[in-house]
Amino acid sequence: MLYRLAADAVLILHLAFVVFVALGGFLVVRWPKLAWAHLPAVAWAALVEFSGWICPLTPLEIALRHGAGDAAYTGDFVEHYIVALLYPESLTRDMQIKLGIAVVLLNAVIYGVVLRRQHRRQRA
Repeated sequence: MLYRLAADAVLILHLAFVVFVALGGFLVVRWPKLAWAHLPAVAWAALVEFSGWICPLTPLEIALRHGAGDAAYTGDFVEHYIVALLYPESLTRDMQIKLGIAVVLLNAVIYGVVLRRQHRRQRA
């Protein structure tokens, strides 16, 4: 039971990280100092996507699931819905690269807005 709870916690942390990378720039618009946490997260996510690496959270979660005696992702809501979002079966190398580009471009636009606002504030 403990291994399963730990695996679910890792999965939720992984999902939170993905959401933070994808949408955290919007938080930076409101709280610019958050960029110190967001930019390294974006850099790591882009590196993982561009290099084809596997995030260390993935093997950790799998090891915990094996420790719980689980052979596959079946069962509860977290496993059925969130796992499919993080580990889609149809994910290809080409899609990984496109996701990496999308993350970088989206955040470049958001940070452009943040920098422009800061520049305007300094001039005023």
